[in-house]
Amino acid sequence: LYDILQDRAKLALKPNTYTEAALRLCAALAASEHGDARRALDLLRVSTEIAEREGANSVLEDHVRTAQSKIEEDRVLEVLKTLPLHSKLLLSSIFLLKKRELGNRMMTGTIYEIYTELCSEIGLEPLTQRRVSGLLAELDALGIINAKVVSLGRHGRSKQIKLNIPLKTVRSFLTGDTRLTFVLEYSPRSLI
Repeated sequence: LYDILQDRAKLALKPNTYTEAALRLCAALAASEHGDARRALDLLRVSTEIAEREGANSVLEDHVRTAQSKIEEDRVLEVLKTLPLHSKLLLSSIFLLKKRELGNRMMTGTIYEIYTELCSEIGLEPLTQRRVSGLLAELDALGIINAKVVSLGRHGRSKQIKLNIPLKTVRSFLTGDTRLTFVLEYSPRSLI
């Protein structure tokens, strides 16, 4: 991968506008994921764009790390855009809890209450708790959340939910979906 990057860098970039360390980091990051040359080239391209925007003389390792974060965020945003509306509303409910700093131990019951409020706000019939539990399992499988079953003693069991993606990524997603922008300023009645 490093050799491919070095060949492409020589063709596409001026001499002394990139460091060997930056190329090696691009290659290492791409290799650790899938060993995909396209991924390595994409990392180099985005790193170069970031360095240019910053007015840097050459592409450095910091630019590569920033590029990796940007590419990952873009990937997550693409996944979020393809979710069904009810899953988006569940993610919005989790966002509201996390935003109010109640997000370390979110339980499905609280998430469901906020979800039903959000459904009501947009005139949508909420799904059953059983179906919502299935949607939460799908979000867990996608790596967007982490759902862990916990025992509540004589009160039964529940899923404890943790958001696995940065709050700013969810905020960007909500800003980009006209049906859900209201969530950014929404204050859940069930939390008052």
